[in-house]
Amino acid sequence: MRGFDISPLLRSSIGFENLNRLVEYAGRIDTGDAYPPYNIEKLGDGSYRIQMAVAGFAMHELDIMVQENTLLVSGQAAADAQAGGERVFLHRGIAKRAFDRRFQLADTIKVTGASFENGLLNIDLTREIPEHKKPRKVDIAAGMPSAVTLAAVA
Repeated sequence: MRGFDISPLLRSSIGFENLNRLVEYAGRIDTGDAYPPYNIEKLGDGSYRIQMAVAGFAMHELDIMVQENTLLVSGQAAADAQAGGERVFLHRGIAKRAFDRRFQLADTIKVTGASFENGLLNIDLTREIPEHKKPRKVDIAAGMPSAVTLAAVA
């Protein structure tokens, strides 16, 4: 019997502990192109970084958008302009094609910043748990619990 491999789900989702949401997201995963390559790194407790290799792109050609629980990183190469006309390549090994990369984020994951250096786009993420979801200690009172009386409805 063949086991179910969830590693493709984990490649583009961050902060999920709930397997049900990952399985729900499985039907929407784009299994196509893997461009541009990227890493997802856990920096510490509740902080993550997505690092994308976007060689050849300038900062103004990249766009980062967060909508609901989806992080969309896109790149659109500007037209090459050269004084003498069209550029002629003998070999073109650096891919600089347009891309859209989507990452599904958990409700508690927030994008805190982005930086671009040496052809790498770094997107910083942090887990922010709302106060009402954080564990809290309940004090135990000594004595008998107060009696609850219910009035009869006539």
